[in-house]
Amino acid sequence: MMANRIGVGAVIAFACLAGCTNRARTVPVSSVDEPFRIGREDVLDIAVWRDPDLSRTLPVRPDGFISLPMAGEVKAEGKTAFELSEELKARLAPYIQSPKVTVMVREVNSARIFVTGEVAHPGAFPLRGRVSLIQAIALAGGFSDFASKDRILVIRQGRDGGEIPVRYSDMIAESSKRRELFLKPGDTVVVP
Repeated sequence: MMANRIGVGAVIAFACLAGCTNRARTVPVSSVDEPFRIGREDVLDIAVWRDPDLSRTLPVRPDGFISLPMAGEVKAEGKTAFELSEELKARLAPYIQSPKVTVMVREVNSARIFVTGEVAHPGAFPLRGRVSLIQAIALAGGFSDFASKDRILVIRQGRDGGEIPVRYSDMIAESSKRRELFLKPGDTVVVP
């Protein structure tokens, strides 16, 4: 009887531990620069060589698409400028002989990060170039008096989504092993 109680208790404890470990997925941190991906509200210059009627400046709509004559509705969000130009070439090929299409990003409006919690000025901040976690906290005015600096959490969206726990004391430690955490568009920094 006592062995059954211990066995049942062990099964319950194991189930609780297994359930707790699956709540948050930890994300590996990469320091490699990734190519810029077009986002919603970005503004694009699309140039079709020798066809000024098709060349134009277009905003990426809130649904992630652009509209171009003869090419129709094209999803731009999530693609690089080169990938989008290749798709536009393929869509224009039935109408134009050997189309040459160039896509340039005129305005970057989609790349934002969010800082919330115990910081002086929580909010959304434009992501211009590489911004580290320390720089994002500085953009938000630094920590408040009640911040728990060693329990920072970076929430990442997308296919690489998950949570990255960060200790501020480790980030500022004088060590050759210190690694900067660079933020990606859509990242949310939570300072408890």
